[in-house]
Amino acid sequence: MELAELDLTQIYTYADYIKWKFEERVELLRGKIFKMGAPSTAHQRISMQMGSTINAYLKGKPCEVFSAPFDVRIPRKTIEDKDIITVFQPDLCVICDPSKIDDRGCLGAPDIVIEILSPANNKKELKYKYEIYEEAGVKEYWIIDPREKSVQINLLTNGKLIAHGYLFEEDKITSELLPGFSLDLGVLFDKI
Repeated sequence: MELAELDLTQIYTYADYIKWKFEERVELLRGKIFKMGAPSTAHQRISMQMGSTINAYLKGKPCEVFSAPFDVRIPRKTIEDKDIITVFQPDLCVICDPSKIDDRGCLGAPDIVIEILSPANNKKELKYKYEIYEEAGVKEYWIIDPREKSVQINLLTNGKLIAHGYLFEEDKITSELLPGFSLDLGVLFDKI
């Protein structure tokens, strides 16, 4: 089966998703299929730098960092594949509850989700995923904009993701969930 053969107006589940063998990478957001574009060089540089910095910080700690492609399944009614209609692949995510990690990825909300914007995904990242991350209980949602060389930090407060700060090249990113973690954004955006 090819992606072009699917009815994009239908609602699909994780049970459908795991059967597909497309060349294209896709995500399911509330049952709707969203194609994922190939990441740019800037995207990959940022992802590698951020991921390696977080990974080094997490050595000897219970949390783990994962990079795309890595399926995060958000259960609704049950954890059965047929009931899960949201499966996304964040650019990076930090998971501190090892019981959420299995052979197929993560079942439940990561603690931190980091998305790197590209011209093709801005609306999806800023609207659809923002709402899903908020509903799922993601505690920190970082949005990195390579063009603006900025990071927007959103923190879950009383069930709502609230913009906590906008950081630029001269700033350092820190995390409430990762005490002592710090990354100079000048280093992050060095080759961008």
